[in-house]
Amino acid sequence: MFHFKSLAGILLFVAPLAVAAGCGGSSPTPAAAGASAAGAAYLLSSEPAGAKSVLDARADAKDADDVVLVGRIGGDTNPWINGQAAFLVVDGSLKPCNEKDDDGCPTPWDYCCDGDTLPSSKAMVKVVDRSGKTVATDARELLGLQESQTVVVRGRATRDGAGNLTVLADGIFVRN
Repeated sequence: MFHFKSLAGILLFVAPLAVAAGCGGSSPTPAAAGASAAGAAYLLSSEPAGAKSVLDARADAKDADDVVLVGRIGGDTNPWINGQAAFLVVDGSLKPCNEKDDDGCPTPWDYCCDGDTLPSSKAMVKVVDRSGKTVATDARELLGLQESQTVVVRGRATRDGAGNLTVLADGIFVRN
């Protein structure tokens, strides 16, 4: 049995227990708040190690390589593939128009200010199920994502005939 001689003694005992109870759970990633129940299965609670920039992944990743890349959602006025869990990401070396001086672009995530370098600085991300098929739910609804968010994507690289990079993602981490 505990004996407390003062209110301070009680607080010294109870306060650490309250803090420990509050720290036990993991806090959701920003996207998790808007993610669907099905989407939560694809959201990672911690950032995967070894993330490469989009530029480095485009240069290094071969077809069927496991890859982790980091990029910002954007690269087009509409970076989403409607009705599918798929979207474009852009290399972090590019700055969206709203982060540049005197630019009032209404869609800064399209990176229209970087027209010359944009095509070689983006990649497609497709969230796939266990059978390798793209999930047939819009990524904004499935994962609660938004334009300009920085995401770390874990998956498998695929290349088309022109050498464009697509990541067949099995996990997404949203950076704060």
